[in-house]
Amino acid sequence: MPARGNHNAYNDRRELTAMLDVGEDAPEFELPNQRGEPVRRSDFDGQRLVVYFYPRANTDGCTTEACEFDDAKSAFADLDAHIVGISDDPVDDLESFAGEYDLSFDLLSDEYGEVATLYESYGEKRMFGNTFDGVFRNTYVVGPEGRIEEVYEGVSPEGHAEAVLEDLE
Repeated sequence: MPARGNHNAYNDRRELTAMLDVGEDAPEFELPNQRGEPVRRSDFDGQRLVVYFYPRANTDGCTTEACEFDDAKSAFADLDAHIVGISDDPVDDLESFAGEYDLSFDLLSDEYGEVATLYESYGEKRMFGNTFDGVFRNTYVVGPEGRIEEVYEGVSPEGHAEAVLEDLE
């Protein structure tokens, strides 16, 4: 049974979708990071990759989540696991966000939600009476063979990095 993230009010404000399943091949992607450099999922073949999707850079929850992943980066590295965060923010916004919080891992720009869609992490959301398309706060752990090892859906930002780390240990 795949691991699932904490349920919170965020889940109630979006349309739930079927997540990719543990054991499935992780979709390949290539996206620019905060420096405009291309990053591919396959760049991490032979290692674990934590792919976390977040709605918007420089918002409270997304900042908390990013800083917690960054604080735990060396512990993830000790387990041969790398971290990438993906949002639909443009590269310039990600560069500013990474700089402001001294984030040392790649933030990837998926401006049109194409990769988030492949990972079942983009779609219709409802908030404050409005309906719009956006990124869902989901996380996948991709194993060394390129298959999904863990799935976290609709997570709460606070404490999420530690929960993923504990599962990897």
